[in-house]
Parts: sequence; structure tokens; C-alpha cells
Amino acid sequence: MGRAFEYRKAAKMKRWGNMARVFTKLGKQITIAVKEGGAEPELNARLRVLMHQAKKENMPKENVERAIKKATSKDEADYKEMVYEGYAPNGIAIVIETATDNPTRTVANIRSYFNKCGGSLGVSGSVQFMFDHKCVFKIAPKDGVSLEDLELELELIDCGVDELAEDDGNIILYGEFASYSVIQKYLEENSFEIFSAEFERIPNELKELTDEQKAQVTKLLDKIEDDEDVQNVFHNMVD
Repeated sequence: MGRAFEYRKAAKMKRWGNMARVFTKLGKQITIAVKEGGAEPELNARLRVLMHQAKKENMPKENVERAIKKATSKDEADYKEMVYEGYAPNGIAIVIETATDNPTRTVANIRSYFNKCGGSLGVSGSVQFMFDHKCVFKIAPKDGVSLEDLELELELIDCGVDELAEDDGNIILYGEFASYSVIQKYLEENSFEIFSAEFERIPNELKELTDEQKAQVTKLLDKIEDDEDVQNVFHNMVD
């Protein structure tokens, strides 16, 4: 098990535990994917995976259709993907990914959370260098195929996978951000079932805090994660 997997196990986003928020997050991602690559899943690799993921999460079909319609409607405001960076109390670095139809509102909210909780919102690039940007695929195991299969491992490495792990009977693959489409193509061409395909920011180093210090940081993280415009929050605190 490598650094990326261990961090992912420890820092599972609690907002994914709330079904309504899962649907909201997926809906925005589907809308953005359609805007970027069109509404035909056969021609849009990102949309194809997201629709499969929505099905796995039991997201109602009408929610998916609404998200697609939002992307193709001239009357709807576009979602913009915005990334914010800053420091929580005790020097903890935070990267926040958002999808918003009103960036002015979103940045004002994010700034207020930092200010109220003793942190500081930084400029672009102030903390992103502390994280590795990875694509993460969760796939189903396939009969007759093992992670110990050297040929499979070498083929995945050639596609850009740099870490493999097993979790609850499923396979987790980590690769460089830019390798997303190559890895997805390989998995689809070799008939692997893709449960989810996401992007994560894995901290290069984790920072240990006391329980009291953790409580200060957690207060800020909770406020940020409760914002409807927030998609993902990454930090370098040991949970």
C-alpha cells in the first residue's frame, strides 16, 4: 500500500456520506463534462464514467437528465470550476475545488470561513505545490486477473498508473493527472468495470497536530465542506 492509498483511507470526505450532496456533486460534474465534451456518452469519456458512477450511487435518472439539460440550455448559467488555496490555523495547507455559477459569491464565502476560523485565504499557487494531483480509478476485479500479474502491472504502468491497491475487494489505481484519458481507455478496452474515476490531491507530507489544534482546523474544514459550491477539500493534516 502506498502513500496515496493510505491518505485516501484516512481522509475520506464526510460530505460523500450524505446522499443529497453526492447527487449534487455528481450533477455538477455531469453538467461540466457535457459542456466540455458533448452530451453523447459514446463520444465523451468523462461523461461515460460519471453516468456509470451515478448509477452505482443510485442517483435518480431524472437527476442525470436534468444535469445534462442544464449543460445544453442557453437559459442556464454555466458552472465554473474554481480552485482556492489557503492556510488553516496551525499551518495546515488547504486546497478547495469548487463548481459554481457565481464565483463572486463563492470566493466571498470561502474567504469568510477562513477569516472566522483563524485561517487565511491565499493566492493561486500558494499551497498547490504541496500536493500531487492524481487521477484515481476504482474498478471491479476481473476473473482470472490478479494485481500480482506482472504483465498487467507493466501494462498499467505504461498507461501512467503509479500505484495499485485493493480496498474492500475492489481495485484502486492511481496515476498522474494527465494520464486520466489513457488509463480510462485501457480499462475500457480490456473490459474492466469502472465504478468511479476522480481526481485527488495527495499531500507530499502530513502534519501532526494536538487534539486541540485538530479541533481548530476541523471547525474550518466543516464550514468549507458544508458550502454547496464546494466539490472537494484537501489538506495535509493527519486525521
